[in-house]
Amino acid sequence: MGLRERKKEKTRLAIIDAALDLFLEQGYESTTVEQIAGVVDVSPRTFFRYFTSKDHLALWFHDHGEEIILETLADRPQDEPPFTALMHALRAVLTDVECSTGEDAERFLKLRRLLDANPHLIGRSVARGAQTERRLAEVIAARRGADPDKDQLTHLIVAFAMSTMRVGFECPRRDGTVAEIAARMAESIDLAERSLRPGWDL
Repeated sequence: MGLRERKKEKTRLAIIDAALDLFLEQGYESTTVEQIAGVVDVSPRTFFRYFTSKDHLALWFHDHGEEIILETLADRPQDEPPFTALMHALRAVLTDVECSTGEDAERFLKLRRLLDANPHLIGRSVARGAQTERRLAEVIAARRGADPDKDQLTHLIVAFAMSTMRVGFECPRRDGTVAEIAARMAESIDLAERSLRPGWDL
């Protein structure tokens, strides 16, 4: 990244860090955008250049994961079986998790605490995940030469893949380090690949 991009990323991360700390210290609903901006010494207007709302900030990981998956799919061979391509995309997400810095890992664990303390955010996270699945269905349908509005197999392929990631992150649910979460995600991907016969997604 150039200097401008690095400065923008530094500000974005500072906003996330300030928000997570405030959410956990004084409660999600009690925290305002103005308070978050004040901690970082930026204006609320600057906050909204990076995030559309508190919910968008709290669920920033969806944007990050979706970007990695879409970029990986774009680089996969067009004749590769779609589920295989998605598994490569999930492994790219896994690699990103495994390469997390200490600061990244701390943010992720704070986010899990935030979701545990605010069940309504889990519902919003599920809704945001559904948006990602719709976007992925369009990409997979295009690879298969199918209509995403009509082809059920396309949506099953995406649903199986994304449920693999959810199981890896959440099941069995227990506190742990980011490394332990990454190991469960890797195990979930391996289980999914062993459980489905080759060619089922063609």
